[in-house]
Amino acid sequence: MLFWAIVVESVRFAWHSLTANKLRTFLSLLGITIGIFSIITVFTVVDSLESNVRKSVASLGDNVIFIQKWPWEFGGDYPWWKYMNRPVPTVEEMPEVIKRSTLAATGAFVASTNKTVKYRNNSIENVDLKCVSHHFDEVKSFEIIEGRYFTEQESASGRNKAIIGYDVAMNLFSNTAVTGKSISVLGKKFDVIGVFEKEGSSAIGNSMDNVVLIPINYARNILDLRSEILDPTIYLKAKPGVSNEALKDETTGILRSVRKLKPMADANFALNETSMLTKGFDSIFMVIGLAGWVIGGFSIIVGGFGIANIMFVSVKERTSLIGIQKSLGSKNIFILTQFLTEAVILSLLGGIIGLLFVLGGLFTVNYFFDLGIALTNSNIILALTISILIGVISGFIPSYTASQLDPVEAMRS
Repeated sequence: MLFWAIVVESVRFAWHSLTANKLRTFLSLLGITIGIFSIITVFTVVDSLESNVRKSVASLGDNVIFIQKWPWEFGGDYPWWKYMNRPVPTVEEMPEVIKRSTLAATGAFVASTNKTVKYRNNSIENVDLKCVSHHFDEVKSFEIIEGRYFTEQESASGRNKAIIGYDVAMNLFSNTAVTGKSISVLGKKFDVIGVFEKEGSSAIGNSMDNVVLIPINYARNILDLRSEILDPTIYLKAKPGVSNEALKDETTGILRSVRKLKPMADANFALNETSMLTKGFDSIFMVIGLAGWVIGGFSIIVGGFGIANIMFVSVKERTSLIGIQKSLGSKNIFILTQFLTEAVILSLLGGIIGLLFVLGGLFTVNYFFDLGIALTNSNIILALTISILIGVISGFIPSYTASQLDPVEAMRS
C-alpha cells in the first residue's frame, strides 16, 4: 500500500511539473516522438509487407514446385548462355511427368500474358490472361464467390469458358450479375462461368483480382504456348508427407529422362519453390528493419539526452522544495520515485504522440492508396516499452541526485 501511495503521489507531482512548464515539456517530447514515429513506421510497413508476402507465397503452396526455364536463384559458375538456350516446359511434358511420378499428388500447366478484355463498350487493358490445365485449382489456392470452376470436359475439350477476377468483374460489369455473360479477349468470345473472391494486392504479383482464367486446350489455338513471353510453367504438388526435396530429386530424374539428357549433361530446366522467395525477402526485411532502428535510434538517443537535461534543470529548480519535503519526513525513495516517474511520464507521452502520428499517417496512406498497412499490437507494445525504458535510463541519474540531497543544504539553495 505504501508503494502505491508513493507512486500515486509521484505521478501527481510529475504531472503538475510537466503542465507548469509546457514549452520545456514539448521540447523534451520532440526527440522521443520523432524516434518512436520513425522506428514504428518502418516496423509497421515491414510487418505489413512481410505479412502480404507470406500470404501471397502461401497461396502458391509450400508443397509445390515449379518447373521453369529460369531459376529464381542464380548461383555458381553456370554460363548465362546456357540459361538462354534452355527449352521452356511444354503442355505435352506435364502429363508425362505426372504419370511417371510417385511423389506428386497432382500438377498443372500454366501460361500467362497481358491482354485487353472487353465487354460491350467497356474494356480493361493489361489484364492477366492465365491459361491453365484442369487441375490448376488443386495447386493454387483461391475462392470463387459467383459461379463455378471448369468441368473436366470443358478443360479437356477446350471450351471457350472463362473465370474472371473480382476487379475485372467490377470494372466490366459493375454490380450486375456476371455469370452467363460473354467477354472478348484477342477477338474471341468467352462465356463467364465464375468470379474469384477479392484477394487484394499481392507483393509477388499473384493476386487473382486482375485475372481472366481460360482452359489451356482453348488457349493453344490462339497463342503460341512455346513462347517464352508466356512464361510457361508446370506446377507439381507433393503428396501429403512428401518433402519438396524428395519431389525435386524425383522430378529431376523424370525430366532428364523425358528430355533424353545424357548422364553427364547439365540439366536444362529449373525447379523452383516458394522457400526461395521467403529467403530473399527475409534478408531484405532484416536490412530495412535495421535501417529503422538506426534512423529512429539517433532520434531516441537525442530525446533521451533531452529528457536527462530537463530533469537536471527540474531538480535544480526544485532543490529547496526537495529540502522541505525531506525535512517533513519524505524518504529518499519517495524523492527518487517522484522524479523518475516524471521522466517516465515525459518519455511515455512522447511515445504515445509518436504512435498517434503513425496512426494518422497510416490512415492517410490507406485512404488514398488502399495498401492495407496496419499497426500491430506488438509494435504498440514495443513503442511503449522503448519509451518507458528511455524514461527510466534518462531520468535515473537526475532522480538519484535529487534523492541524495542534504535537506539543510537543499533548503538554503
